[in-house]
Amino acid sequence: MGITFIKISAVYFVIGVLLGYYMSVTHSYQFAGVHVHINLLGWTSMTLAGIIYTLFPQTQRSILGKIHFWLHNIGLPVMMIGLFFLIQGNETIGTLIPFGATAVLLAVITFALNVFMNLK
Repeated sequence: MGITFIKISAVYFVIGVLLGYYMSVTHSYQFAGVHVHINLLGWTSMTLAGIIYTLFPQTQRSILGKIHFWLHNIGLPVMMIGLFFLIQGNETIGTLIPFGATAVLLAVITFALNVFMNLK
């Protein structure tokens, strides 16, 4: 689970940097919120979770680690796609944001529970 988190965080890192690069070369910073969330919730948070899961194997053996992984990796793309389209004026797809955000929030709570319950 820890290695899987770290590997997928590298994908989010590439996506975040590509979006930052696009904004820099076009001087269009309207997607800064998407860029920041992908880098913080995708790259940084998942890398740190992966490191914790790797250093403390009892946390990655828990079902909570798997729940955290799937909630986070379903919720973040849904939330970012919704935000991307909302910024472009498509409020219909923008309604995805609360669903993705709720999944990410539940993922973070699951992670915290896992740490408190299984990190001895």
